[in-house]
Amino acid sequence: MIKRRKKVSRHHGSHTHSRGAKKKARGKGHRGGVGMSGTGKRSDQKKDTSLKNKKYFGKKIRQARKMKIKLKSINLDQIFKENTNLIGYKVLSRGELKEKLKITASAASKLAIEKAKKSGSEISLPEKKEKKEDKPKTEEKKEDKEK
Repeated sequence: MIKRRKKVSRHHGSHTHSRGAKKKARGKGHRGGVGMSGTGKRSDQKKDTSLKNKKYFGKKIRQARKMKIKLKSINLDQIFKENTNLIGYKVLSRGELKEKLKITASAASKLAIEKAKKSGSEISLPEKKEKKEDKPKTEEKKEDKEK
């Protein structure tokens, strides 16, 4: 029979089973009670906030890390006429270009771009998406007070 791996062990940091320190997972001593423990018994100290906050109870499963795109590197002295389409590569500045070329790449170092311009070549990169800048809220409040 196949021994299947439990889902708990697939999360990041699974050796603690999402309980933080290992000593917290041992026994019932760290639990603090049963059910609504820690929500405040007298004068409803914390009960209201814990009931409204749905994330109060239960285990928190960490989200998977975002995958970073790794680019392969290529130097200027390795580029020839046949391979000017270098999507997935970062152009680095070692060596010099011997011919005028139009190179398309995912990324390039500043020095590589400068060297390419000196030799009459051109490196075109994909356009970066810029984040929209919101007005700070403090300026809006100042304008309202002036009126």
